[in-house]
Amino acid sequence: MTSVLVVDDQDLVRAGFAALLGAVPEIDVAGEARDGLEAVAKAAALRPDVILMDIRLPELDGVRATERILAAPGPRPSVVMLTVFDLDEYVYAALRAGASGFLLKDSPPATLIAGIQAAARGDMLFAPTITRRLVEAFTAAAPSAAPELPSLTDRELEVLRFVATGATNAGIAAELRVSEATVKTHLNRLMAKLGISSRAQAVVVAYETGLVSPGG
Repeated sequence: MTSVLVVDDQDLVRAGFAALLGAVPEIDVAGEARDGLEAVAKAAALRPDVILMDIRLPELDGVRATERILAAPGPRPSVVMLTVFDLDEYVYAALRAGASGFLLKDSPPATLIAGIQAAARGDMLFAPTITRRLVEAFTAAAPSAAPELPSLTDRELEVLRFVATGATNAGIAAELRVSEATVKTHLNRLMAKLGISSRAQAVVVAYETGLVSPGG
């Protein structure tokens, strides 16, 4: 069972998402929040597996709320951002902060449900082409706060390059002729070294450090 916290400042929108997700047998809507501060408090109290969070919120926006939630001690939830536009600087900032991905607010119900389930598994939620388009659009303007990469081994750098293209663990394993478990181990180690928590964040780091070049 995947527990979800739904965060949106519009009551009808929030209730609609909660009702939709609550009808799925494998999903439990643990709670709702109407602003970023309430989201931070309820995330700490409820410990949901996934947070579905509107990116523009009163009191504390979705990006800053995500930063606070992921910086708190204890298990980290997967944060899925809700947005109106995919090429959005706020979405990019959310991915830098550690969000697992984003979904458009007008996505079909099946896409929303699949996105929540993907986030619970630790997967990215969007196609590699959208990832690259978003990251390439905002990399040049982003502040130079990405971690350095010298501490990574050659194999870890190789895995990070593949992740930046949107490759799955299975695809990386096939390319490197190793097991998926080995790929997962390398990925977990490089993420720990870089202090990041999601595959989407790894994509951002790969671009911002120059490991992968926009358009390359």
